Amino acid sequence: MVNFRKLNSLSAYNNTISKGFILAGLMNLSVLIFSRLFTNTVIPKTDPAVMSNFGLLMIVIWGLTYISVAKNYHKVIWLVGVFVVEKLIYGIVWVNWLLKNDLSSVYEKDTMAGMFFSMYGVNDWIFCFFFLVVFIKLIKLSNK
Repeated sequence: MVNFRKLNSLSAYNNTISKGFILAGLMNLSVLIFSRLFTNTVIPKTDPAVMSNFGLLMIVIWGLTYISVAKNYHKVIWLVGVFVVEKLIYGIVWVNWLLKNDLSSVYEKDTMAGMFFSMYGVNDWIFCFFFLVVFIKLIKLSNK
């Protein structure tokens, strides 16, 4: 169990972390812009295994999940750990995609899709690190 007294004494820190969860969620929701509300056919055609319209919808759901725990992340330690794994998987998949595909050809087909494939993995790596730091801090607090 997390030491809530110690956690509450770090309220400015907690507020920053809560904002990080909200930002992670909003970044995932940006899929709605890049996919033009799931009408951009280039994204799913470019990576149908991961970025189908269903896959894009699941990215939105993950984003809503991050936002939903923003104020109570300290109560769901292991879910934060799941977020680390989820972001790690997407980050690895993105690097693998970049190594096997031509990003410039995606830009030629659609600029929004090109922008999406240029940065979705960067976002995933950043928030993987963020969730990992939060997870480690929560585990340390729970062991005291």
